[in-house]
Amino acid sequence: MDRKRQRSFAAAPAEHTGRPAADPDRIRQWVEYLALEIGRRPQQRPDLLRRVADRLAGTFAGLGYEVFLQPVPASAAPLYNVVTCASGREPMGDGGRQLVVGAHYDTVSGSPGADDNASGVAGLMELARLLAPSVPSSLRLVAFCPEEPPAFRTARMGSLVHARSLKKRRQRLLGMICLEMIGYFSDRPGSQSFPLAFMDRIYPDTGNFIALVGNLRSRGWTRRVEEAFVTGTDLPVERLNGPALLVSGIDFSDHWSYGRCGYPALMVTDTAFYRNPHYHRFSDLPATLDYRRCAMVVDGLAAAVRVLAGTASP
Repeated sequence: MDRKRQRSFAAAPAEHTGRPAADPDRIRQWVEYLALEIGRRPQQRPDLLRRVADRLAGTFAGLGYEVFLQPVPASAAPLYNVVTCASGREPMGDGGRQLVVGAHYDTVSGSPGADDNASGVAGLMELARLLAPSVPSSLRLVAFCPEEPPAFRTARMGSLVHARSLKKRRQRLLGMICLEMIGYFSDRPGSQSFPLAFMDRIYPDTGNFIALVGNLRSRGWTRRVEEAFVTGTDLPVERLNGPALLVSGIDFSDHWSYGRCGYPALMVTDTAFYRNPHYHRFSDLPATLDYRRCAMVVDGLAAAVRVLAGTASP
């Protein structure tokens, strides 16, 4: 396994004030829309998921993005990935290397999914707003559907449909960043657990950090993202790359799909069930999330995108 603490990089830039540029209230509004107004969003409810897809697509378009609804085969009505890019570009590929940032908007059947994964979608939408004045030409923001079982790791998984479509076009990627549960934090010692017992001697046992997680083949990509990410936020950041056979959960999201297609990919996460007791439960509600820290995650993401897409210097 490969890891490096945030403190190994230079101190946070002077412009950090502790106040995120991302708006915690906007993030909260997205989470409440998804988890309360729409509620549970299982793939067995294509009507609800189409409502969400249309809302996301309309918001992206209103910010000036090109939008494409990519059909995803389903047992009932089709579901959709919402694929976006800068105005005047081709959402599905135009020859240059792409940076894909995405989050899934469906849930398991028994949960309203505030953290899993309304928080990731809210982060994606706030990132889109922050970048809208000057969207990098290489950037593709994608809202995936579905991700949860029974589609998980099948040909009907939205992110796998997208990744395979890129591979079929021989589309090159800088890499992929998956937003998977980015809203649950705790300052209580012992609030963080781990897949392997010895890891509590390497990583903090307090769940107040965000994690960048990938497989061993994505070590270089994870390091590059972390180096850029920490220039934009004061939030503690931890990095982990390891084998999925040894580290359970390390590939439990949409970054798995891109790894399967040979692309470098990682997950930005609060570590899901290793921290959040509401994972896949009805109690995964908006009131359980920390929106200030979620906004700090988005600040780090915005910095990373600007650096990696070539619109800012590291």
